[in-house]
Amino acid sequence: MKDIILQTQSLTKQYGHRTVVDQVSMTIYEGDIYGFIGKNGAGKTTFIRMAVGLASPSSGNIRLFNSSNLREKRAEIGTVIESPAFYPGMTAMENLTAFAKLQGLHDPEHLQQLLDLVGLTDTGRKKCKHFSLGMKQRLAIAIALIGNPKLLILDEPTNGLDPEGMKEIRELILKLNQERHITVLVSSHILGELSKFATRYGIIHHGKLIEEFTEEDIWRRSIGNGQQDIDLEDYFLSRIGGIKNEKSCEM
Repeated sequence: MKDIILQTQSLTKQYGHRTVVDQVSMTIYEGDIYGFIGKNGAGKTTFIRMAVGLASPSSGNIRLFNSSNLREKRAEIGTVIESPAFYPGMTAMENLTAFAKLQGLHDPEHLQQLLDLVGLTDTGRKKCKHFSLGMKQRLAIAIALIGNPKLLILDEPTNGLDPEGMKEIRELILKLNQERHITVLVSSHILGELSKFATRYGIIHHGKLIEEFTEEDIWRRSIGNGQQDIDLEDYFLSRIGGIKNEKSCEM
């Protein structure tokens, strides 16, 4: 049995009388690329903010790496939430150096390896404010990797990217997972792209986690219903009661 990296039980977040995350019980195992899917406003970002300590739950529990010591274990998480944060007037290496110092780290060789890893070695003296959106996303991921995290959490990392940028992020996520053995939680509403690299999924709808499954589960259910063709978008829409084509399958 694989180790549990992140587990929540009945995690809930309310703002006044509005429930944004509603009793979510999620389990992410070591080695997963967990695709966290839902429409805009479904509660993905709020859930992530609670998991990494940027928001306090109204109720429920979080465990990281089989521990309830969240303060200690959150040091083993790398996170990119919403817009990438860095110093626009600095180069990629200057940004990495600055963020490393904030963590009490100083290892130029390690930082150079991170630049190589995310494909920004040749940016030289170019200021980050002149980077493309895809380059900014890759730099943000490099910053998240400074502390050698065991879990990487990415919130909508391909949002706004062109196909080439999406491919670069996808290949980087796969490389981190397969070569560096980093477990990844990635939220997205771009399901066609997510289906190319995720290994497990969770669907959140109106704040509720309505299902966790693998891609193999989708195919098994579609074949059981006499269907030969099913994709993640069809399945997602069938589960949330959205508009779907005739190939979609139900549970």
